Amino acid sequence: MRWCVYCGSQPGFGAEYVAAATALGHALAQRGVELIYGGGHVGLMGALADAVMQAGGRVTGIIPRSLAERESANTRITDLRIVETMHERKAMMAEMSDGFIALPGGFGTFEEFCEAVTWVQLGIQQKPCVLANLGGYYDPLIAMFDRGVSTGFISEENRDIVRVVDSVEEILGALTAPTG
Repeated sequence: MRWCVYCGSQPGFGAEYVAAATALGHALAQRGVELIYGGGHVGLMGALADAVMQAGGRVTGIIPRSLAERESANTRITDLRIVETMHERKAMMAEMSDGFIALPGGFGTFEEFCEAVTWVQLGIQQKPCVLANLGGYYDPLIAMFDRGVSTGFISEENRDIVRVVDSVEEILGALTAPTG
């Protein structure tokens, strides 16, 4: 099983974000789940990948050449793939993954996760999309999704594509839960 995790290239303010990424990394490795992620060694991405590797797991990182040079790609992982564009990166991540998790992050995390959700909505793929609302981080985004439903821009069925969880334990439960 392979899961893609989108998360910040920054650690965020507060040790709980790095701690959650580290706990998730260890748990993925212990369950034999391969991590597919953005390929960087900084921020939550680096903490997550390092934790999987420390626990004896497999990590595939996919990073565009321009980011590999700017953010320093993580050369300590199992498989580092350098691609030319963000579009290639996202397509490869989607193709290789059995599902998607968004830990806290910034614009890139939001965009990549929402694209995965959109691809499910459009029927391009049928893979679970898990939003890790650690410490309420995604409360405003969840409210926006719900507003999309209440104003008629998102159907209830499509809103259900996004499974919201509040802890690393709930993320792990979502790895084996049926889709939909």
